[in-house]
Amino acid sequence: MGEPVLSVENLRIALPEGADRPFAVDDVSFELRAGEILCIVGESGSGKSMSANAAMGLLPDLVRPVGGKILFDGSDLLRLSEAQLMDLRGRRIAMIFQEPMSALNPLLRAGEQIAEVFEAHDLLTPKERSARAMELLEEVGIPDPEKAARAYPFQLSGGQRQRVMIAMALALEPEILIADEPTTALDVTTQAQILDLIRNLQEKHSMAVMFITHDFGVVAEIADRVAVMQYGKIVETGSVDEVLDNPQHDYTRKLIAAIPTLATDRARGDVGKQPVLEVDGLCKTYVTGGSLFGRNRRVVKAVQNVSFTLAEGETLGIVGESGSGKSSVGRCLVRLLTPDAGMVRLGGHDMATLSGEALREARKSIQMIFQDPYASLNPRSRVGRIIAEGPMAHGVPKAEAYSNAERLLDLVGLDTSAIDRYPHEFSGGQRQRIGIARALALEPRVIIADEAVSALDVSIQAQVLDLLADLKEKLDLALLFITHDLRVAAQICDRIAVMKEGEVVEIGPPRQIFTNPQNVYTRSLIEAIPGRERELAAAE
Repeated sequence: MGEPVLSVENLRIALPEGADRPFAVDDVSFELRAGEILCIVGESGSGKSMSANAAMGLLPDLVRPVGGKILFDGSDLLRLSEAQLMDLRGRRIAMIFQEPMSALNPLLRAGEQIAEVFEAHDLLTPKERSARAMELLEEVGIPDPEKAARAYPFQLSGGQRQRVMIAMALALEPEILIADEPTTALDVTTQAQILDLIRNLQEKHSMAVMFITHDFGVVAEIADRVAVMQYGKIVETGSVDEVLDNPQHDYTRKLIAAIPTLATDRARGDVGKQPVLEVDGLCKTYVTGGSLFGRNRRVVKAVQNVSFTLAEGETLGIVGESGSGKSSVGRCLVRLLTPDAGMVRLGGHDMATLSGEALREARKSIQMIFQDPYASLNPRSRVGRIIAEGPMAHGVPKAEAYSNAERLLDLVGLDTSAIDRYPHEFSGGQRQRIGIARALALEPRVIIADEAVSALDVSIQAQVLDLLADLKEKLDLALLFITHDLRVAAQICDRIAVMKEGEVVEIGPPRQIFTNPQNVYTRSLIEAIPGRERELAAAE
C-alpha cells in the first residue's frame, strides 16, 4: 500500500451531557493509505461513523471534537473553516451515505443531483454538467442512464439509488472516498454488485477508501486492512487475514463468533405436526400510475400463485431480493393487503375472504414483527400501552392486559420497569424485543417476522434470533421468517422458500438449499453472499 493520505491522531469527540459515556470517540488513531480499502467495523455506537463525519465536518449538533487531529495534505481538517470544508467536500474527499433515500433530494431528478455537484464548485457549463452526469451514471453501471437521469429517487430501486450516490461522490474524482454502511439495506445480489463497483472504481481512480460497516461478510469481501471499534476506541487493527483468521481482542472474537454461517444441521421442525397455516394459489397485483383512460399504467405482479404450508413449531424462511414479493406475501397473510386470489387457511378460516369482526377476531392468531422498530412503535405511547393495547381492544381488562405486558417483557429479556418508558429510551435491539412482546400479547399461533433483524448489529441480531428460537419452542409457535440474509435463514429456518419476481422457485430444508440448490436463481443468490469464498475455504 502507498503512503498515508489521511492520518487520524488521538481524536476525541465529546458527547452532550447526560449521554451514557463522555466521548463518542476516545483517543482514536489510524491511517488511511493511498490505494487501500480500510474497513472500520463495530456495532452501533462504537464511534465508527462519528470518526468519518468528523473528517467531513459533518458532526451532529451538540457533538464536538475536543482533542486530536485529522491530517490531510498538511492541514488539520478539524481546524478548517466551513468555507474551506465546503471546497474540500466532494472535490477531494467524498462520502457515500447509508440510506440514499434520505440523502438524495426527493424533489430533484437523479441527473440534476449529480450536475449539482459541479454547480456547487462552479465547474463546467450547464450543458457539460448534464453530459458528465450521464457519463457518471453509465460508469456506475445503471442500465438506461438517460431514463435514470430523468427519474426521481422514489422511482429508482435501492441499488440504483445507491449507484446515484456513488456517481455523485465520484463526480470530482476525489482522492478519498468514505463509504458509511453503503450496503446495509441491500439484498445480497445488489450488495455484491455495489461492493464490486466500489472495488473496481477504487482501482480505476486510485482512491483511498474508508469503508464503515458492521458486516464481517462485507469486510471479508472488500477490505485490505481492518480497524475494530468498541465504545469509541480502536481495540484491534491489522490486515483482513490477521483480523478475521486470528483475532487478538476478545471483542473481535465475540463479533466474529456471532456471525451466522451457511453451515446448518437443522432438521425440519414440522415432522409429524399438523399444518397451522395453509397457503394456496396466493396472488397480488399492484397497478400504479397511468392516466384517467389507463395509459402508461404500471402493472406489477408482486405475488404469483404462491403455495406453502407452515406447521406447528416450524420456522419457514422466505428469501429473495428486494421486489421478489416476500414482504407482500407476509402482508397478505395478515391482511394488511387484500389478496386478488388464493386461500390463506388459518384455524379453520380463510383469511383471504374474511372481513369486519370476523377478520378482526382471526387476526389474533397471526401477528407480525416489523423490520424497523423505530417506525413501528408509537413514539408517544409508553411501552406498557404499546403491548397492552391489542388485548384491551379485544376486551381484556386494563389491569390484566398490563400485568400480561410485564410478563411478556420478562419473557423477551427486558426489565419490567420498561413498562413506563418510551420507545426512544431504548436501543434498537431492545425496541425489537418490545415489538416481539407486542406480537405475542394476543397469544398468536403464527408469527410473521418481516426482516426483523436486518437493521441490527451482528451480536444483537444473534441475541434476537436466539430469543425467537427460544420463544418458538416455549410457546409452540409457527414462525414465518422473511429475510434477504441467507446466513440468517440458514441458522433459524427449518425450511426455506426462495422467491423471484413474485413466485416461489424452490423450497426445501436449508442443507438442500445451500449445498445442492436446484434452481439457477437460488445458485446466483448463494454465490453473491459476501465473504462466502472465505467461509468455504475455512470449512475445508
